[in-house]
Amino acid sequence: MKLKIRRGIRKEIKMKFSCLRSDLSTAVNNVQRAVAVKASIPALEGILIKAYNGNLILSGYDLEIGITTDMEATVDIEGEIVVSAKLFGDIIRKLPQEIVTIETDDRMVTYITSGNAAYQIVGISTAEYPDLPKFEETDKIIINGGILRDMIRQTIYAVSDNTSKPIYTGSLFEIKNKILTIVSIDGYRMAIRKENIDSDSSNEFVIPKKTQSEVLKLIVNEDEDVEIIIGQRHTMFKVGKFYVISRLIEGTFIDYNSTIPKGTDTEVIVNTREITQAVERMGLLASEKIPSPVKCTFSGDEITLTCKTTMGKANDSISTTIAGKDVEIGFNNRYFLDALKNCETDEIKLILNGGLSPMIVKPVKSDDFLYLVVPMRIS
Repeated sequence: MKLKIRRGIRKEIKMKFSCLRSDLSTAVNNVQRAVAVKASIPALEGILIKAYNGNLILSGYDLEIGITTDMEATVDIEGEIVVSAKLFGDIIRKLPQEIVTIETDDRMVTYITSGNAAYQIVGISTAEYPDLPKFEETDKIIINGGILRDMIRQTIYAVSDNTSKPIYTGSLFEIKNKILTIVSIDGYRMAIRKENIDSDSSNEFVIPKKTQSEVLKLIVNEDEDVEIIIGQRHTMFKVGKFYVISRLIEGTFIDYNSTIPKGTDTEVIVNTREITQAVERMGLLASEKIPSPVKCTFSGDEITLTCKTTMGKANDSISTTIAGKDVEIGFNNRYFLDALKNCETDEIKLILNGGLSPMIVKPVKSDDFLYLVVPMRIS
């Protein structure tokens, strides 16, 4: 006796398209990073998919930052749907064949097929998905992707995580005299990176740390230009086929030039690798729970480093070139290392003005990068 299995009746198809699984997976992986993990609006935990005119548009948005992209697809029936970002992404990554077909019906059920694998997942109406910000362009600059990547990477670590002063949870982008300057500050250190650009603009705005982090991840071709489109309250980065839309942080950023010490009591030129390794050795005894400074003594032609905590004591020394007064100063080892690891030159210059004034770390032969680190008191 054969059992008759009654198959469910599929409702009216509202959207149908086919595309390459690899392209879709790349798009989903990048767009997914702008999706809210937990949101009061369920649709924000999903990816918005629109299929129109032989094109597929995917968007993620958490009300702070949005990432959108488009890709080629064979669109049989135009339409749109919101699907769970995590579930959809996991499914697409594990599909067995390169061609994937996706359909949705009038019940918001989404059907995903590839080879012998088939899924049905519940979707959400696009009516519940907030519109991504639209803004009027007031300015635009174009910069080489590799240069922008380096500029962000060499400054983003100094952005503050203290939300009580929101303006410093982003970096200042200043365009003046054909120079783009990015400045990050958190009260304990400041990183400044400059680069010549082909722009007659005069502008400044503050971009959140998360936005910069997402732009960094999207820059995979360092030879490709990146467009930065600026509005009154929003900005958009065009990186390849991806668009990162973000609010700007409102407020008054500190006059960073006024915080840089003008004098030079002591000037030190030291091998970057040698001092980096020495500070790392001292840092073995320090931790977040034991915020003891690494003490640096600059005297004669030698830098002596000492670190003393409840775990023990360490010391080391480096022979180098020192001009000016002897000085003893203490630093948070992690803050000092951030500067050393981002200089990217064989030698660096340290400029000191006593044991209580911030120390300047910069390349020997250029002003493109400057790092300011506030000293810790030595007990």
